[in-house]
Amino acid sequence: MTAVLSTLPALLGLVLWLHPAAGPTPLGPAATPAPTAAATPAGPAPPSRMSPDAAVWPLTPRPDVVSGFSPPADPWRSGHRGVDLLGRVGQPVRSAQAGTISYVGSIAGVGVVVVTHGATRSTYQPVSPSVHLGEHVTAGQVLGTLELFGSHCFPRACLHWGLLDGAGYLDPLSLLGAAPVRLLPLGPPGG
Repeated sequence: MTAVLSTLPALLGLVLWLHPAAGPTPLGPAATPAPTAAATPAGPAPPSRMSPDAAVWPLTPRPDVVSGFSPPADPWRSGHRGVDLLGRVGQPVRSAQAGTISYVGSIAGVGVVVVTHGATRSTYQPVSPSVHLGEHVTAGQVLGTLELFGSHCFPRACLHWGLLDGAGYLDPLSLLGAAPVRLLPLGPPGG
């Protein structure tokens, strides 16, 4: 079972890398549903004070980062293509940025939601979704609730949060200014 769970992130990455729009039939209508109290909870800051590109933590309060971003040297190798955030089963999972739901479904039985933000897209798993394909979401809007099956830190519940730019993986913590600092050489390369 552990071997199966450990391959899920790579499987999700491969599916999204090969075909970002791949997936099962959407769970609901492509039209944006009317907001309801359950679908539009208060975000971390009122929308009027939040810039359109602002990013928020997908779990509140600010979660512990259990496992950081550690991409592989080659796309087919193992690595950690996102971050794992400690949460609790049933906790609301929020969109880190405004965007459009481009995938809602399951991969290997694990609930996955993908939000496209222009040139980038963010991934959230394991999630029991409450959004529909094609729906526009705001930063902080609930996408669903955190599940235990598929958690990277089982027996604890963790949200695996990923960020892609085309087929390349990025550190999602960079959206929040929370990514580790990397020092670059002062001079030109080779100098």
